[in-house]
Amino acid sequence: MPGLLLGDEAPNFEADTTQGRIRFHDFLGDSLCVPAWGRKVGGGWGILFSHPRDFTPVCTTELGRAAKLASEFSKRNVKMIALSIDSVPDHLAWSKDINAYNGDQPVEKLPFPIIADKNRELAVKLGMLDPDERDKDGMPLTARVVFIFGPDKKLKLSILYPATTGRNFDEILRVVDSLQLTAYKKVATPVDWKSGDSVMVVPTLPDEEAKKLFPKGVFTKDLPSGKKYLRYTPQPE
Repeated sequence: MPGLLLGDEAPNFEADTTQGRIRFHDFLGDSLCVPAWGRKVGGGWGILFSHPRDFTPVCTTELGRAAKLASEFSKRNVKMIALSIDSVPDHLAWSKDINAYNGDQPVEKLPFPIIADKNRELAVKLGMLDPDERDKDGMPLTARVVFIFGPDKKLKLSILYPATTGRNFDEILRVVDSLQLTAYKKVATPVDWKSGDSVMVVPTLPDEEAKKLFPKGVFTKDLPSGKKYLRYTPQPE
């Protein structure tokens, strides 16, 4: 099945959405932002998240949560866009339910567009279909895919959930913080890291260069092997 791999450039597709017709690269843009860790970085970050179907329970909770977190994604200059295999009129009617689920006025507008993919053409092209979950007509549903693209329009992260499992958007925000930090600093983020925690110096960086790059200090954990590969430093600014 066609799909995207890490490092692949996002296809510059055109699509109808709840906010008009878009060309994907233009939608992503190239503005500047100040992410959670504090320095201005190049814009053009984007998240594309797909959904099995309009007017379905798990999808409604996910889009509701995404709408609530829209300002957090905006702070990180991450453009949000959803995809579901239904029409624009269906998406607009569904948006009323999503807003009502959030306890807001049941209007048709969400803080991000939803792509119409009624013929599943884009879902097939991007490898988004879940072969184990099918609709009443026997057609495969769209899986719950998360694609995050960087300013170079290349895929930086891909998470694929089955149709039956809702996503954790707090985790997706955490991943964005890590991606933006590690894209511009020679660090990696350890297990369960969150913004503000110490980070790890990448193994390819010599000790002397690390000391210059990280004036707050580099701290090495002693290990039975004697190897000095667990090097920590406070999150750089």
